[in-house]
Amino acid sequence: MRSVDFLGRVLAIAGSDSGGGAGIQADIKTVTALGGYAATAITAVTDQDTQSVRGVHGIPPSFVASQISTVLNDIGADVVKTGMLGSKEVINAVADALGMYADIPRVVDPVMVAKGGHRLISEDAVDELKRKLVVNATLVTPNLPEAEVLTGIEIKTLSDMDASIERLRDLGADAVLLKGGHVEGDILVDLLITKDRVDRFDGHRIVSSSTHGTGCTLASAIATGLAQGLSLYDSVSRARLYVVKAIETAPSYGRGHGPLNHGHTIGSGAS
Repeated sequence: MRSVDFLGRVLAIAGSDSGGGAGIQADIKTVTALGGYAATAITAVTDQDTQSVRGVHGIPPSFVASQISTVLNDIGADVVKTGMLGSKEVINAVADALGMYADIPRVVDPVMVAKGGHRLISEDAVDELKRKLVVNATLVTPNLPEAEVLTGIEIKTLSDMDASIERLRDLGADAVLLKGGHVEGDILVDLLITKDRVDRFDGHRIVSSSTHGTGCTLASAIATGLAQGLSLYDSVSRARLYVVKAIETAPSYGRGHGPLNHGHTIGSGAS
């Protein structure tokens, strides 16, 4: 039985963001701020700030796999969260390394394009991502452009989101959180799609330039909730509230898409 002070272990597999707003840095901050324990396997090191990604240095796939197995063989994990993977070779290495731990729930954030437009996954890696990591994932968290790539259909409006539900179910994950932030308007809708139901989460658009890393942050917050024993619905609900507050209290750093305030829960008891 888990003790009352159980943290919830999350292994984040993603790239490093030198600006600190997204990727592994956002994962660690989010998991920690919500009372979990973060371990990492780094897939790439990026040279980026709030305005652009200036370079990406990939980590050898075998070393990515080694990080995963080393952590899981010693510390273990209650949930694995994947973010930027970059290439087909890294995706295969991650899938193979996780193959020995198929019982660990998996949250897959299908990171494809950075906020500034820099592509973060190769064209030939998308099918591999779908076949090796999306299938049988506990949750996949695409935004609309990512969902378009995964399904092959156009998703621009709320009606399109509803029409895409069956195609998203066909991806083979246990659940999909379709994030509607790219739909125009003041009301934002996310759809939590499982095999037998769809839950709708409504929210209001926050006018802010401090939105860098929102996808990474949301997925890591959900993973933390699952690792701590919350239901999927409650994990998503808490994670969405956490991200909203992190945007509302963001420090306005940088001249582009600034980082969130990941630490707003510290000392507040909000976790």
